[in-house]
Amino acid sequence: MDAAVVTVGDELLSGDTENTNATWICRRLDERGVTVERVTVVPDRVGDVARVVNEYRAEYDAVVVTGGLGPTHDDLTMEGVAAAFGREVVEHPEALSWLVEEGGYAREDLAEGTADLPAGARALHNEVGVAPGAVVGSVYVLPGVPDEMKAMFEDVAGEFAGVERHRREVVADEPESALLDRLGGLQERFDVSVGSYPGEFVRVRIVGEDPDEVDRAATWLADRVEAPDADHPEATGADDPDAADLD
Repeated sequence: MDAAVVTVGDELLSGDTENTNATWICRRLDERGVTVERVTVVPDRVGDVARVVNEYRAEYDAVVVTGGLGPTHDDLTMEGVAAAFGREVVEHPEALSWLVEEGGYAREDLAEGTADLPAGARALHNEVGVAPGAVVGSVYVLPGVPDEMKAMFEDVAGEFAGVERHRREVVADEPESALLDRLGGLQERFDVSVGSYPGEFVRVRIVGEDPDEVDRAATWLADRVEAPDADHPEATGADDPDAADLD
């Protein structure tokens, strides 16, 4: 399964707000074996949201959109997603009923448009805030408030599934450029993907579907690079803490 992530908000493009939602969603999708192919930030404009969502829903198995939900003047994401499908935004009876019966809100206290979703959408209820999310086809629309987004994503996490991947890291006390021949040899010999990340040391991340193949690749590389001093905390590579096996 592959996916794209779209985050909506002028505040993200201006740098006023850090885009932590994209990082969190990508990590959770990766944990479930989903390959994230694109992460895109778009402004609070209906046309931009519609264009990107329409392109990505045709290209990827799933699209996760976050931000710009609610009834205020700059909350235009639902309208943009609806436009991508050629639909209108209408009041969603189930979303409205949930807000009143489960959310504890009086109808008269809800701002006009709070429960408006693309026609035919499946409502995603907001257990932490007010604005509901939605699923339209393969497009999942979540709030931008991080706590609300995370809670809503967990409700649908089981709908995202891919191939289980395993990870190992090898740490090298050499310049990244000096490792090119060995990294190339690693990819020639083993069915794994390889990423190198420079810093005080170079951390080489090895990822693959076969845990034995990943272990063999990591051992092969570790035997051929100069490791940091044994007493340094980064002296040995470690399994990625975020690479838990899938359910």
